[in-house]
Amino acid sequence: MDAVLRASAIYFFLLLIFRLSGKRSIAQITTFDFVLLLIISEATQQALLGQDFSLTNAFLVIVTLVGINIGLSLLKQRSPRIEKILEDEPLIIVDEGRPLLDRMKKVRVDEEDVLIAARILQGLERMDQIKYAVLERNGGISIIPKQESQI
Repeated sequence: MDAVLRASAIYFFLLLIFRLSGKRSIAQITTFDFVLLLIISEATQQALLGQDFSLTNAFLVIVTLVGINIGLSLLKQRSPRIEKILEDEPLIIVDEGRPLLDRMKKVRVDEEDVLIAARILQGLERMDQIKYAVLERNGGISIIPKQESQI
């Protein structure tokens, strides 16, 4: 039972920490983010297993973590409120070529991040070519270009 409680506590703690730290997809993490993730995983491993390194305890911890994850995904499907708490909503960060700096600062995205997404996704080079840029729930940036006649 100790393993289940430990796994549950760690799961919800990490969920809270990552939810508060903002949206970033795995594809967007920096080297620093990756190193931090490795350090967190090592610290988490110690907290999850405690002194019991048996296979049974490891299996119990894994089943608990996966079970919580499945349970939360089912809750999100049934409750838009819980989904909003756990996942957040897409956020417009560029409107008609104008960066919405207060929103961008809040989610720690800068203009260069938007321009990188614009180049990769749409082949756009300048901010004024973007109608909307949206920070999606998964941390990616979607770009909606202005129509040719508007550029």
